[in-house]
Amino acid sequence: MNEKIDKLLATLKIEYSFFWIGSLSLIPLYESNIIQEGIYTDDVKIKYILYTVGILLSVILIPLALKLFSLSLVNRIRNLSIDDAMKSYRKWSEIRLGLLFIPAILNISFYYMTMDTTGILCASMALIASLFCVPDKKKILNELDIEQ
Repeated sequence: MNEKIDKLLATLKIEYSFFWIGSLSLIPLYESNIIQEGIYTDDVKIKYILYTVGILLSVILIPLALKLFSLSLVNRIRNLSIDDAMKSYRKWSEIRLGLLFIPAILNISFYYMTMDTTGILCASMALIASLFCVPDKKKILNELDIEQ
């Protein structure tokens, strides 16, 4: 049992690392001009659309990612067998990181496209929200109601 939990924890840590690497990988690409930055700095209409999309994605997906996981945990995961609960826990953890990845990556791109801080603030909110998703053995045991 302990081996399965350690394997789940290792997998979640790798996925969490890829979340941060994937989110922050755009920054060196834009900074080194591999991807052109500031392409919409003069277009007010596109800037407005990108701000609106970025803010709405952040406002909708960040709370959804954090609340949806706790609802599935209470309503579904705790009623399953241990093996099924661990699989479901992993699936919902991946969904939660995916929901946070969308506003993070898009808002970083929007920032570099428009060179306005609205995008970076929304991306920062998604990255900070991901700190609530850091995998930890004690957290997994507590959330799955497993006693050592």
